Parts: sequence; structure tokens; C-alpha cells
Amino acid sequence: MYARWVLTALLAWPLIAGVVVLLLPARLAKYVALAASVIEFAISVPLWWTFVPDGGMQFTMDRAWIAAWGIHYTVGVDGISLFLVLLTTFLMPLSILGSWSYITKREGGFYALLLVLTTGMIGVFVSLDLFLFYVMWELMLIPMYFIIGVWGGDNRLYAAIKFFIYTFLGSLLMLVAIIVLYVHAGNATGVYSFAYAHLLSNAKDLGPTAWWLFGAFFLAFAIKVPLFPLHTWLPDAHVEAPTAGSVILAGILLKMGTYGFLRFALPFFPAVALSQTVQLVIVILSLIGIIYGGLVAMVQPDFKKLIAYSSVAHLGFVMLGIWALTLQSVQGALLVMINHGISTGALFFLVGMIYERRHSRLIAAYGGIARVVPLFAAILTVVSLSSIALPGTNGFVGEFLVLIGAFRTYPLATALATSGVIVAAAYLLTALQRVIYNPLTQHENEKLTDLTPREVAVLVPLLVCILWIGIYPKPILRRMEPSARALIEQLKPGTVQAPPAGAGAGEGEGEGGQQ
Repeated sequence: MYARWVLTALLAWPLIAGVVVLLLPARLAKYVALAASVIEFAISVPLWWTFVPDGGMQFTMDRAWIAAWGIHYTVGVDGISLFLVLLTTFLMPLSILGSWSYITKREGGFYALLLVLTTGMIGVFVSLDLFLFYVMWELMLIPMYFIIGVWGGDNRLYAAIKFFIYTFLGSLLMLVAIIVLYVHAGNATGVYSFAYAHLLSNAKDLGPTAWWLFGAFFLAFAIKVPLFPLHTWLPDAHVEAPTAGSVILAGILLKMGTYGFLRFALPFFPAVALSQTVQLVIVILSLIGIIYGGLVAMVQPDFKKLIAYSSVAHLGFVMLGIWALTLQSVQGALLVMINHGISTGALFFLVGMIYERRHSRLIAAYGGIARVVPLFAAILTVVSLSSIALPGTNGFVGEFLVLIGAFRTYPLATALATSGVIVAAAYLLTALQRVIYNPLTQHENEKLTDLTPREVAVLVPLLVCILWIGIYPKPILRRMEPSARALIEQLKPGTVQAPPAGAGAGEGEGEGGQQ
């Protein structure tokens, strides 16, 4: 029973709750929104326990929507999308709780938009009909535009419009590509359908058109990642967005781009995606993102913008891992996607919390505050160390797997990418020293108050995940491995060794092992 309705419930419940929040008195909005998001998370938790790591789609539902056009409501998850759904439902209640102190105007609208955004983000990860996928892709764009444009900083309108134009332009080209695939599959089979499986099985014999279609998908997903040089919307959007907007942008929205490459661009156009030209371009752009993102972050005076540019570097590791197409690198890329959402989300929360006290994001405005706010300083230190991939934290596991796996495919590029870890340590540890460990020279900082119980409640779940994944990632790797293995086998048949007979997924060579 649960398997049949769970994904539909995850999509419908936030929409219903959003309407209710919008109609309620403003003083009740944050309480109802938090309760609704916690219920959403509770609905999603059994996915972890009931998911069977077999590489196939699960919890599927298929219902005719606009039958005359071959449009169905088809949803499902596998080991690639499962954790992105769980990450979404996990971060949303924290984002709502973290917004209580600074969202004091138009509260109903703000929390309603966050709930609607939840539906759009989950919809992207579970859609198995390309028309439904496109609807959800566009649906999440609208609430994020208003979240930045209404509740953002002084330059919020510029950032919101830039975010919208960049994303919408790529989306329109992707829509054209989806329609071409639909017509091609229909002409070849006589069945006109937007079903993922139908279009995938007939995405052949496209000839030179495949390059144009891949380019359209590539542009839409590369903007969302964002891949250099299409990243320029990201720092503006991050800096101007309210804290919850920055957390959702970094934690989930950027992952839609890398998820799109894994789910659509690579499987639909493998000959193009794995051609020497495209591989060279992707690897070079990934390396530029890793190194350039880190170097630009190093010179940022604004702590929030520093974190924004660090996202460009982290997502560069993801793209390198995806295109390396080894079992370790793909699992590592998926882990980096999850870990980036947790660690960078925590960093944005911490910057937002200290901004509420000091009303400045400039690194130079702080110094020595560890003596005044020791709990804040301790948590900021742990989260920063996880972001630079210190062993024992979540960041290390993902980047380590990416580097090991990618070295087999791109040894030189991987060696260069390793320098990105050093650059990350340079910019984050320097910022950490300047913010909390240097001498306390500014009198305004002497009056800062430490974290409140509400703020601790926001950060503790993130800290638990940082340490849990860093120490014992096996449960996550075991669930994602069969789907990663199936993807690689689909793109490069015969390159992945089957797990030993009788060994469960994630055991033996399954825990990242590959021939």
C-alpha cells in the first residue's frame, strides 16, 4: 500500500499544505509550514527502509494524464534519485525552522512558496515522463524567483531576474529537444508517448541531430549545475537570497543539473556524451570549475559569496566523477552531491545566523569571536572541515571515491583536480581563522550572543549526518551501487565486474569495487 501512494503523497502534500499556509493568519504560517514539512519528511523516511537495492525503479505509479498526447503521470525512484528525494525532505523543515527569526513580513507567502518549491524539486527527481519532468522543472523556478526577489537582499531583483533568465533559456531549449525525441519515437513506432522508457528505447538513429539534442539538454543542465562559464548567476543568487533560499539553492537545486546528466543526457545520447570531443570539453570545464571556483573563493571578502564559489568547485568534482564512468567515481559523485547539500547548507545556515547578530557578511568584520560565541565557533569549525574533505567527515568519502574512480579514466585530469582539495583548505581555513580565531579587535563583536536552542536544533541534524556519512557510509553506498552499476553497464557494456555470487550489494567489490 505504501509503495503505491508514497511518491504521489510526497508531491501532493506540500502543495495542499502551501495553500493552507497561504490562507491562514500570518502569525500561524511558520508553525503550520514547519509541521507540514516534518510530516513530509516522515512520509519519506520509510523509503530508506523499504527500498530494495536492485538497480531498478521502485515505488512506481503510472496513470494516464493527457492520453491523447501520450502524456502520463509516471513516477518512481532508484538508487540515484532516492537520496536526492530524502535530502529534499530533510533540508526543508530545517530551512523553515531556520527562517523563523528573520522572516517577519509576508510570512504566509514565504512559507507557502517553500512548500510549493518542495513539490517541484521532488517532482524533478521522481518523474518518469518527460512532459511531467519538464513541468516540475519549471514549477520549481517560479517560487525560487519570488523567494529571491521579494525576501532577498538589496540587489535581489537583479539576482532574481538573472537566475530566472539563465534557467528559463536553458529550459526552453530542453523542451524543444524533448519534443523532437517525442516525434522521432512516434514516427519510428507509431506510438507517441513522453514515457521515459519509450523515448530511451527509441533514442537511436538520430544521426547528426543527436548532437543538437544533446547540446540542448547539456545547456539546460550545465546552467543548473552550474558548470563554468555558465555559473555567473550563482554568486548573485546565493548572496541576495535569504538564508533558506541559499540552503535550498546549494543543497538541492544545483543537484538537478547533475541529476539531469545522469538520468537523461548520458543515457539518451551515449555516443555523443562519450565522444572524445565531449569528454575533453567536460573534463576541461570541470577542472576549471574546481580550480577557478576555489581561487575566486579565496579572494572573496564576503563570507557568503565565498561559500557560493565553493559550490562551483564541489560540483566540478561531481561532473568529473560522472564522466569518468567508473563505479567508484559515479558513487563518489552521488555522495558529493549529498554531502555538498549537507555541509554547504550548514555553512549557509551559520553565515545567516551570525549575520542576524552582526548585520555584516564581511569576513573582516569579525575576528576572535570564538571567545564570545564558542558553540557557534565549534560548529563552524566542524562544518568547514567537512567541506574541505577532512577524513572522518562526509566530504572525504565522496571526493576520495571520485578521485580514485576518475584516476582510472583521466589520470592527468584527476591529478590536477586534487589541487582543488588544497585550494579548498586554503580559502576555508583562512576564512575560519579570520572569523573566529584572530584577536578580538572590534568592540561590536563583544556583544554577540551564542546559538539559541532553535538554531542548535537546525544544526545538530546536519552535524549528525556529517559524522555518520564520514564514519559509516556503507548503508548509502549499498543502496546506490546497483543503480550506478546499471547506468555504467548501459553506457559501457562489459566494463563493470558483476558482484561476487551470494554477496549483497555494497559487499565485496560492491562497495565501490570495479574491474
